[in-house]
Amino acid sequence: MTVKPLLLLSTALVLAACTVGPNYSAPSATLATSFADGGPAPIGEASQQYWWRAYNDAILNDLVQQGLDQNLDIKTAIARVKQAQAAARATGLPAQISGGVGGSRTYSGAEGVEGTFSDSASFSPNYVFDLFGGERRSRESALASLESAELSVGEARLGFLSSLVSTYIDLRYFQNALAITRQTLGTRRETLSLVQSQREAGAATALDEAQAQAALDEALASLPSLESGFAASSYAIATLLAVPAQQIETRLQRGAAQPAARGGSASAGIPADLLRNRPDVRAAERDFAAAVADVGVAEAELYPSLSLGGTVTAANATRSWTFGPQVSIPVLSQPLLRANRDAKVAAAEAAELEWRSSVLSAVEEVQAAQTEYIRTQRAVAAYRRSVSSYERVVSLSRETYNGGTTTLLDLLDVQRSLAGSRLTLASNLRDLAASWATLQVAAGKGWALPAATVTVAEVN
Repeated sequence: MTVKPLLLLSTALVLAACTVGPNYSAPSATLATSFADGGPAPIGEASQQYWWRAYNDAILNDLVQQGLDQNLDIKTAIARVKQAQAAARATGLPAQISGGVGGSRTYSGAEGVEGTFSDSASFSPNYVFDLFGGERRSRESALASLESAELSVGEARLGFLSSLVSTYIDLRYFQNALAITRQTLGTRRETLSLVQSQREAGAATALDEAQAQAALDEALASLPSLESGFAASSYAIATLLAVPAQQIETRLQRGAAQPAARGGSASAGIPADLLRNRPDVRAAERDFAAAVADVGVAEAELYPSLSLGGTVTAANATRSWTFGPQVSIPVLSQPLLRANRDAKVAAAEAAELEWRSSVLSAVEEVQAAQTEYIRTQRAVAAYRRSVSSYERVVSLSRETYNGGTTTLLDLLDVQRSLAGSRLTLASNLRDLAASWATLQVAAGKGWALPAATVTVAEVN
């Protein structure tokens, strides 16, 4: 080996410590000290809170656990983690090593004369140095992408929790609304029977009876849509759990009280808590890190590459070999490579903006859910009073109607108002339970639960 190759090799080893491209620095955001309707107290790490247990509903707890194990969106996200893990294992080598092996057998001889065989074999190794850290940047990008994929599993879990809990709340609302409507049907049947008795006694008219019948028919007409709502909710839950619909519908057919978070509060911490509790925000930050590393990969392609290669050949008793360095300088492709580098720089800038956008969206979601929950609490309290008042009005109206001082139309009106008030209360109870769940999801609670998944440590 001559002096010049030795100098090239020494230079390569020095340059191998060089890594081009920007070094990643975590972004920061200026956030308010509290949410619009929240307090100044942080909640800290909340990603492992089993917040749905506050509903004190054993069936809901079972459905959540079953879905976390079976939901297809979560399984898909876990599969993508495994894909990212495999990609990470293939990156970051200190040099690219390749080689080829070949062999042949040749026969030579003239007609009528015994021929001879000659064998030959060759081996061609090639070792490419990572002079400017392109492979190291590629490793950084792959690991950041793997972490983003892992956080996407958390996003899938939050999405599942949001869908399942809200759908379960809807289902129990439809069941309660059906129970209220059936109770209303009973009252209107009693009223119709009373009117028919009075008509037989000459104290009521055919119009009175027709009005009582119309009120009964009105209540009957509302049943099918409520039954359809219950069925649709049970089908949606079955899809979320990846089980047959009949299995879920049969299990949930027996009625239960509408879910209500016991001791649930509107506290969601402070905006800064979202930076560690929201998986989508953290995933966006990891995507930004990967994009910055990709700039270094593209930057390294602008510079020369050095490889050591050669060929070892053996043919019968003869052996030969060649080995030495080879420098490749991308002169003619510089415009294309620079354009690619500039595109990666722009992609990194876009990734940072996407992270900032995800932070702002997270803050907005928490504030909207917090405001909705607080306002709905007030509405529920008001409708409870309304139902209580209408129940008293109906009781008094029935007494005065029996005494002949109130018309049937007045009685039917207050009965209709009571039924409407009860249904409105049920609807607001649904909204209250759902807005509380939305607030927990928006705050990033409950996604980092123990589960069988792949971690970055497995590829380091």
